[in-house]
Amino acid sequence: MDAEEERRRFVAEVWRRFEDVQNWAIANWPDQSHPLTSSDFVEGRKEILGLGLPPERKLGHAPPQPAPEPEQGGPQYQDVTPAPWP
Repeated sequence: MDAEEERRRFVAEVWRRFEDVQNWAIANWPDQSHPLTSSDFVEGRKEILGLGLPPERKLGHAPPQPAPEPEQGGPQYQDVTPAPWP
């Protein structure tokens, strides 16, 4: 089995278990005046779906790019001293 197929199976299993936990949480939520709905779990579903993506395709998780060298058009000097508080 290749790594991509193993990753898909893992994500599918996590998704199934998350659905089970979500259904349990909705059914057993103690505050019935403010019941849980499946929309309360949207961010969790996004994170689970992100497990199936390679790191370079995840939103907000791009690897930092080094600054170009001066001979490649980069800055000659980079000030690393913080400015004083106004």
